[in-house]
Amino acid sequence: MSAKQIVRNSACLNTKSIGPKPKMLPVYKDYLPPCNQHCPTGNDIQGFLALVRDLEFKKAWQKLVINQPMPAIHGRVCYHPCEISCNRAHTDSPVSIQQVERMLGDLAIDQKWAYPTVNEETNRKILIIGAGPAGLAAAYHLRLAGHQVEIRDANPHAGGMMNYGIPAYRLPRNILQQEVEKITDMGVKLTLNHKVTDIVAEKEQGEFDAVFLAIGAQIGRHLKIPMEDCGPIMEATEYLNLVGNDQGPKLGKRIVVLGGGNTAMDTARVAKRLGAEEVMVIFFSDRNHMTAHEFEADEAEAEGVKIHWMRNLTSIHGTEFTMDIMALDENGDAKPTGEVETLKADAMVFAIGQDIERQLLSGVENVELTPDGCIKVNEYMMTGHEGIFAGGDMISSSRSVTTSTGHGKKVARNIDAWLRGGVYLSEEKHQVVTHDMLQLWYEIDSNRNPINEVAVAERVKDFTEVVQGLTMDQAVYEATRCYSCGNCFECDGCYGACPEQGAIIKLGKGNRYKFDYEKCTGCQACVNQCPCHAIAMSPVSDIPFTLKK
Repeated sequence: MSAKQIVRNSACLNTKSIGPKPKMLPVYKDYLPPCNQHCPTGNDIQGFLALVRDLEFKKAWQKLVINQPMPAIHGRVCYHPCEISCNRAHTDSPVSIQQVERMLGDLAIDQKWAYPTVNEETNRKILIIGAGPAGLAAAYHLRLAGHQVEIRDANPHAGGMMNYGIPAYRLPRNILQQEVEKITDMGVKLTLNHKVTDIVAEKEQGEFDAVFLAIGAQIGRHLKIPMEDCGPIMEATEYLNLVGNDQGPKLGKRIVVLGGGNTAMDTARVAKRLGAEEVMVIFFSDRNHMTAHEFEADEAEAEGVKIHWMRNLTSIHGTEFTMDIMALDENGDAKPTGEVETLKADAMVFAIGQDIERQLLSGVENVELTPDGCIKVNEYMMTGHEGIFAGGDMISSSRSVTTSTGHGKKVARNIDAWLRGGVYLSEEKHQVVTHDMLQLWYEIDSNRNPINEVAVAERVKDFTEVVQGLTMDQAVYEATRCYSCGNCFECDGCYGACPEQGAIIKLGKGNRYKFDYEKCTGCQACVNQCPCHAIAMSPVSDIPFTLKK
């Protein structure tokens, strides 16, 4: 062996810190994947996908329901902002996160997996008004904290707008009710057909320690326009509520739906299923300005709904609907052109937004409203009345099932902290990993599984579920497509790339690795190789260790 080879091998071992001391050393870090960042419920998406990849389905479900207790529901109705932000979209297509969640939720129902049990009772009582997504989620988390929880709701069925606003072709009612039952099986009391009219009185009479207002926004708005000798006029929430109670009204052969949101699209699609021959949606602006998600409008049009863009309804006379033809100005605002157009219809449904039920708040001191008519809450989700909290569609926020579910979790944590005499402080967020931070040396094109749907000709006949879920094998494939952005998935890349023997130590499956800084030279080979950016270089002064002399 030559002298040069001897010197090189000694440097590799670095047992006596040969050479200059490094100023920067690698550290293993957990960054925040963008999918987790954009999930309104705070799901550990990378975490449950990794368990699915390892075929640990029950553990994956258990990790999922730490934050979000209704995966079979959200696997159907969530608008999956996680997928919109998925770094994989920059390569081929996002991971089908929602469908993996749905598979786990359906499997849990089929296998009758139960939610975690309560370890210690607190003997504190909380009243939740409203059995929608916010109320159900809050009940779940408060019950896990050991509190006694009762939900009171005016409707005969639990679910709120999940039952009375989302059509069954998107959310089958048996799926909804089975996940509700999982929550009541934890010991949550559910009282239906009970309309709360006096919040303070019910709080005092029931000896509740706190109240959570979660009845949503169910008062539909109407448009004030001239109407003469016209046919039936309804509001979308009323219409969908009747459908949810199996009392779907027959409004005629030709129906107009006014609005450009998801509720408008659902209303139009429901009308088709109830036998309307012609369903038309009127929206005052263009497709880019609608509040409905793109796929909602696409599916409505595929089912035969005619959308009249750039039309502003101005009057109704009998069956004649008069509309201003609109055009976008230089600021992108829709303005009348001076031209008009008419169409004929037998009835109309307004779908132009909802307001909260303000009458419920009468007699409750110090509860204030925001300029947009919602309940004002502080950073701890409490109203101006001590011990009364609010969330979901009752406060200013984007309105969706997933957002409301996230509010339920947040409110529960704040109520729990308040009952214990403190305040809830959320954990500091880690840095988000963007696509340009990844080093995908193993990058392979592998497009997501296509999601099957019932053929259009068949789906409009009834309320059978339209979107079909993934098989277990397909869900596993989707989980393997996850880049595990910012989180080590034990690929051994750093271990194999390190030139210093023993500088990186394997800790066993599931425990990742650690650095031996007595042997590490700070060469950065591990950082340059790590595909998911789970390693970063840090100044030696910031690393809590002491080198041997």
